[in-house]
Amino acid sequence: MNATTLSAEPGADTASDRAANLYRAVWRWHFYAGLMVLPFMALLAVTGGLYLFRDAIDRAWHADLKQVVAREATPLPASRLIDAALAARPGTALKIVVPTTPDSSAEVVVKAESGRRSVYVDPYDGRVLGELADRGTLMWLVRRLHSLAEFGPVANAIIEIVGGWAILLVGTGFYLWWPRRQTGGVISVRGTPRRRVFWRDLHAVTGAFAGLAIGFLALSGMPWSMFWGAKVNEWANSSNYGYPAGVYVDVPMSDEHLAHANGPTTWSLEQARMPESQPASAAPAPIGIDRAVAIIDGLGVSPGYTLSLPASPTGVYSATVYPADLSRQRIVHLDQYSGKPLIDMSYADYGPAAKAMEWGINVHMGQEFGLANQLFMLAICLAIILMSVSAGVMWWKRRPAGSLGVPPAPANRSVMAGLVAIMAVVGVILPLVGASLVVMVALDLAFAWRRRPVAA
Repeated sequence: MNATTLSAEPGADTASDRAANLYRAVWRWHFYAGLMVLPFMALLAVTGGLYLFRDAIDRAWHADLKQVVAREATPLPASRLIDAALAARPGTALKIVVPTTPDSSAEVVVKAESGRRSVYVDPYDGRVLGELADRGTLMWLVRRLHSLAEFGPVANAIIEIVGGWAILLVGTGFYLWWPRRQTGGVISVRGTPRRRVFWRDLHAVTGAFAGLAIGFLALSGMPWSMFWGAKVNEWANSSNYGYPAGVYVDVPMSDEHLAHANGPTTWSLEQARMPESQPASAAPAPIGIDRAVAIIDGLGVSPGYTLSLPASPTGVYSATVYPADLSRQRIVHLDQYSGKPLIDMSYADYGPAAKAMEWGINVHMGQEFGLANQLFMLAICLAIILMSVSAGVMWWKRRPAGSLGVPPAPANRSVMAGLVAIMAVVGVILPLVGASLVVMVALDLAFAWRRRPVAA
């Protein structure tokens, strides 16, 4: 890594000494960034690589629940499927997920005494296939591990810190990789696995090819972060009850959020409120689930949508679907008495910023360009794992006995201060990253600067 030579004079200001000082400063903070995030990035890469193929994995893992034999027969009405689910698991039906394909089961979510349960039903004969805890599939566990939500809110907040430091890691990594008259380690790997230079080159070359995509993954994952993502979402959706301009019309709105009533929704609609049904003075009877399904189908909503049932006399039938094709995203709320669509919106109704954010999320999840998108993101996940392993091996081979092996500080401390100032800009945009940066600077000042750098 030492491609330059330091002057013995701490105050030297020749061009070569300035370059050497800057290189050491960047290398030092690249090490800190890796120390902060590489273990987490390896976890994110493994879980993210699995989640890219969530539908196929879940269908295979839960085949007895999610797959049925496709028949020529017409599927049963939704009311019959709900009745079958309630007969097997007494309680209150909250929503039904209609089959996506002819060989898919229907899922009915029931609020039972033991908690929320997902009951799977054969749509052709009403046979109950079995049940799980709501969001109890294998891929839901992987998703929670990917966001660290499985370990509580504090661990979930680490995602924002990891994302910000990953961006710093990519930026400093590109600087360290940039060719400096070396004969290898730019696009080729020198040596053998026995030598440290092999692992250094493997790490650098992999990062050079995958760095931009890793930076994109870090940025596109930020909407899910606990602090920054939530605050930006709240700011972006502070008007019109969380709906894009032009979509919300003057209908009564409740205090219930779409994300609570229908489960996971798109980032842009996490603050969206549910409208309210308005019974007439004659108190007409509700249209019923089967009529609601017919209206939703008639509006051209894509198969596989989730239909939430009204939870109160002012509740609505709410259909949501988020297929891989962004243009087919749809949210429709129906008045439970008249069947009139109170709000009907799609991806086309989003504003420019929301469209860009949703597009980035869709690519992040491997959905936008089909199998090619999945395979490309899988390759990036594998690159992250390779870089994490190679960084660990490289550090172990150069680590002095009994020491953490932090790269030497630059002789000119002003270079370090300038680099920290640049990184502080990221910390202002991402407050949790800024807080972690303050901690790292304090530790560096407390321990790393106690011993003055020696001449190389």
